[in-house]
Amino acid sequence: MYFFNCRIHSGAIVAGGISQGKSSSLKIDFHILKYFRTDKHKRDFVSAGAAAGVAAAFGAPVGGVLFALEEGASFFNQQLTWFIFFASMASTFTLNFVMSAIDGHFGDLSSPGLINFGLFKDTPYMWFELPLFILMGFIGGIFGALFNQLNLRLTKFRHHYINKNWLLIIELILVAATTVVIAFLLIIGTMNECRPIKTQLELNSPTIQLYCPDGQYNTMATIVFSTPEQAVRNLFHSEIGTYNPWSLLIFCIIYFCLTCWTYGVIVSSGLFIPTLLIGASWGRLVGIIMHTIFPSSVQYFDSGKYALFGAASQLGGTMRMTISLAVILIEATGDIVLGLPIMIVLTVAKLTGDYFNEGIFDIHIALQSVPFLPWESEVFASQLSALSIMSTPVIQLKTVEKVENIYQILRTESHHGFSVVDHHTDERNDHRAGTFQGIILRHQLITMLRKRNFISFNDCLRDYLTMDDFRESYPRHPPIESVHLTNEEGELYCDLRPYMNLAYTVSHRSTLPRIFSMFRGLGLRHLVVVNDKNEVVGMITRKDLARFRMTHKKGHTSIQELPISH
Repeated sequence: MYFFNCRIHSGAIVAGGISQGKSSSLKIDFHILKYFRTDKHKRDFVSAGAAAGVAAAFGAPVGGVLFALEEGASFFNQQLTWFIFFASMASTFTLNFVMSAIDGHFGDLSSPGLINFGLFKDTPYMWFELPLFILMGFIGGIFGALFNQLNLRLTKFRHHYINKNWLLIIELILVAATTVVIAFLLIIGTMNECRPIKTQLELNSPTIQLYCPDGQYNTMATIVFSTPEQAVRNLFHSEIGTYNPWSLLIFCIIYFCLTCWTYGVIVSSGLFIPTLLIGASWGRLVGIIMHTIFPSSVQYFDSGKYALFGAASQLGGTMRMTISLAVILIEATGDIVLGLPIMIVLTVAKLTGDYFNEGIFDIHIALQSVPFLPWESEVFASQLSALSIMSTPVIQLKTVEKVENIYQILRTESHHGFSVVDHHTDERNDHRAGTFQGIILRHQLITMLRKRNFISFNDCLRDYLTMDDFRESYPRHPPIESVHLTNEEGELYCDLRPYMNLAYTVSHRSTLPRIFSMFRGLGLRHLVVVNDKNEVVGMITRKDLARFRMTHKKGHTSIQELPISH
């Protein structure tokens, strides 16, 4: 169930480690890729790793690129897009090369990917099926919104009442026991549903005989005890009449409830393939109903085709992905002809689900208080200015600052970035006033203190630190508690001008949509707010923007301020 998530997480973790070229936990440094030891490059590597994981799982390199851009990266440009595309291409090539050696066909690079749903070839559809596709998208949006709402309430219940380790373990045991018991009850209730093994799909797929005679298999037991990937493939390609409609309906309801309960337990559990299986089960049920009503149009009302549309609809209604999911399913099934129906059901499912609540990923991001920016600012944002959302007062450092002042600020403040102002100020009025010069990061200041990069007040800096000095401890920079200064060192000064970073500024009159566009378009982490004299009056971070969220529920819109984790 968690294979798809594992592929994404594995790719992201491996890529994040590659961007460092070292292991902080094992204290091993390979002294490679030092240029990429920055937060920006690490984020790019993580996005590329997620795309590579999707590409390897489904054999869908283009779908992997679109997945990373649609769901994984909060900022992207042409260079990042090419970077992600190259990673997906390399991942697909490497997988196919290795699989050709494992399968005994060395050099055959036509592997369909680790997750194989089987190919749809020349599957027809007619214009009179389009209303049915729209209806299936509507059903998927309703079911997806219901799934998200139930999982949201269950997750809140866990946070409030199941918040101890032993309670989490008990819940896990209860989930496992309940799943096994229900699975056996479902199989026992359908023990007479036997079918002869005769198709090539049944010969190549694992089948379970259970109480059936020799040469036959139990259809429900095969779905329940197969992996979700194999079960989805069976629902896509089994012959008409393989499954009993009532048994399929009961399986869909039970699997829906168990998946909703399982997603969020203490162990790693995926959602992509189980959601596909839920949608494929009720989608095939729709195909069976249409075949029963129109038995003469079997070439159009194919149960497997509608199982695919149901799977796409359920995914779109639950996760609210459209572009990447459409391409992934087209590449995984190998039939571009079905691209239009897949896009129709995904679009309708997303629009229907958005009417009731957000996607499952957005819901859990909000629950974890992660400052993840939406794609665009809300309509209400034009009424807010920088003064409404900025953090103030701002801790400011002079371009040549006393070591003791820097040390005390770092010990008392937890900010990641500090504004640097011109030190030519009138100290009788405000010794921290001055025109804005740039931003210096916390780890840069700590490195300067650790390296004793000090000067006397009337002296000039001669020994400059290099980029390797700032990158050597990345990504786990030492805390300020690791720095110990003598009284004499505290009276010296640090010249911040060679090391401070140029930063974007915005007027205190700027509206929130303009600020939001700058963060999204430029990939910013800090934005300094200045007045007409170019004096710092505030600081805006991604957390400040992510605090305000407009929620849409049942046609009503409300504004709420979210708690943001630090």
